[in-house]
Amino acid sequence: MRFIIKASHERLTAHSGLGLIGLLLEKTDLRPKLNQLKIPGLKYPLLSHSDIVYAMIGLLAQGKSDFEHIEAFREDDFFQYALQLKSVPSAARLRQRLDGLAQIRKWRNILLDEMVRLPRKAGLEPSAIKLNSGTCYVPIDVDVSPFDNTDTHKEGVSRTYKGCDGYAPLLAYIGREGYGLYAELREGRTHVQKEVDQKLREMIPRAKSMTEKPLLLRMDAGNDALNNLAVCQEEGVHFIIKRNLRRESPEAWLAIAQDQGKATVIREGCTRYTGKIRVTDPGLPQPVYQVFDVRETTIAKDGQILLIPEITVDVYWTDLDEDVADIIDLYHDHATCEQFHSELKTDLDLERLPSGNFATNDLVLCLGLFTYTLLRIISQESLRVNDSPLRKKVQRRRIRTVIQTLITLAAKMVTHARRQYLYIGSRAWLTPFKRLYQAFA
Repeated sequence: MRFIIKASHERLTAHSGLGLIGLLLEKTDLRPKLNQLKIPGLKYPLLSHSDIVYAMIGLLAQGKSDFEHIEAFREDDFFQYALQLKSVPSAARLRQRLDGLAQIRKWRNILLDEMVRLPRKAGLEPSAIKLNSGTCYVPIDVDVSPFDNTDTHKEGVSRTYKGCDGYAPLLAYIGREGYGLYAELREGRTHVQKEVDQKLREMIPRAKSMTEKPLLLRMDAGNDALNNLAVCQEEGVHFIIKRNLRRESPEAWLAIAQDQGKATVIREGCTRYTGKIRVTDPGLPQPVYQVFDVRETTIAKDGQILLIPEITVDVYWTDLDEDVADIIDLYHDHATCEQFHSELKTDLDLERLPSGNFATNDLVLCLGLFTYTLLRIISQESLRVNDSPLRKKVQRRRIRTVIQTLITLAAKMVTHARRQYLYIGSRAWLTPFKRLYQAFA
């Protein structure tokens, strides 16, 4: 059987979840702050800066990052009404205005400040990790994730440490949910540690404004720098930073581990040594610990006896006076931020950024993290009550799942008696969507 295709005069939408995005944006002070920005040569813009930014957020919330995608919404009444836009910009105007806004560096603090205030305004707080001792820490995960932009000629694209041509943005998340905390686009060849200690001084006060619980900063070996440890101690933030052993001998660490560590036989021919050493450094206000995890393998898994033992060494800087196993597990949990990177790159389609200008791509990336946080808030609020068709119990939903189930939701928009009605097409998602809308209203 074949369908007969006809045009409809009904006001239908396939993205009714943008109504939730619009409600969350109303909780921020983005609109007045953005509209105060002055672009040289643009005295009286027909479209406000906030309308341009909100339109871009509306695209990103659907996983669309290309400027050309806005053309499909030029005559979409729901898109305009949900985001409270005076008018929907064209692709050319969207691109040109973002180019202009990107030259004004004040936008970064505006976006980041409003982003970290939003979860608390929505009644949410970054969740902590609870240890066996009963102590709780709210994690801050700071990491660099290469964005592959091979075969492009965009400004700032260069060789990354992953061996591809692209960018190497610095990203930070807070809480087990991964709310956005910081984003900055950097050239691909930029060293991982460049100016990170200065950026930490910006991140930490924002993180403290989101929660009163103890904070725990986690970073990889690329950020093994004394400056980072000093900043954490000065700001009163706990830390676990993997050490870069550089030229230190694995055999030397094995000797230390055998002398001062606790031995555990994992299997025949494989022994693990764990422990910690107290270290005092003149460059640090307070002593710190080096936690070590050393493995010596003399027999391979297939039973082959090795002529030369294999030694693997992992060492971490920390100020936590906790059980060694808990500290190692806390660092391993840092790998969760790779999932957050993946959601930014794939679910929001941000890996290949849309502009040829570096500054504009920096702005789009920050808008992407802001949108990611909006979607994360929707995700966490939806999990408060088990009323969705997705019955599997999870701590957080993937951003793609939020977009597919709550953003791209079919509905009909009806105007009656000066009021706007939204008729949801999916009865399975009607109850959770209505609950979310009332929660954010």
